[in-house]
Amino acid sequence: MTNSVGRTVLYLHGFASSPRGRKVEALETLFRPEGIVLEAPDLNVPSFSTLDFDAMLERARARARECRPGAIAGSSLGALVALALSRGNPGPPLVLIAPAIGFGPRWTEKLPAGDPLSFFHHGENRECPIHRRFFEEMALRKEDEPPAVPVTVLMGDRDESVPPDAVREVWNRWEASGRLPPGSGYVAIPEGDHGLTAFVPAIAGAIRGALGA
Repeated sequence: MTNSVGRTVLYLHGFASSPRGRKVEALETLFRPEGIVLEAPDLNVPSFSTLDFDAMLERARARARECRPGAIAGSSLGALVALALSRGNPGPPLVLIAPAIGFGPRWTEKLPAGDPLSFFHHGENRECPIHRRFFEEMALRKEDEPPAVPVTVLMGDRDESVPPDAVREVWNRWEASGRLPPGSGYVAIPEGDHGLTAFVPAIAGAIRGALGA
């Protein structure tokens, strides 16, 4: 689906999720009367069991070329894809929802032994295998450089999956660099968990702001 420039949002879902996650459906309900369209590619590529960050990034890049979004929103792991998409090729503003930045070794430190590992996949609604190498490679990623486009981070203070202090630490480094573009901001949600499904109106507001930017 290709829409007019500025009214389309590229939405990048999180780990073990799908383009039909609860946040996507709730956002679509809010946005439909406003003519805002969400483009949400499936990032379980090449497959969930062989998940590869570079393949996820290329899937997102291809969809961005097709739909020419006015803003890019990424949830958790999808936020890392959104950041990588903006590196070296600045485009539309970013909205990062519970981003898995500053996660570092936490990608691997709590993993059980063995390979493959088993995780509950919310899109499949069942336990699914995934290779250990994905987590080992993600543990090496660093997000020390701020994006070159305006970015809004929404983070729940009660996030049970991504430590809020780690995200805030990365944000503070971005601010201290003096290179955060004007219009960027950090939104702390005191009662927010990792899913932030109870705070979809706040997410929608941030996306509207990014589109307006």
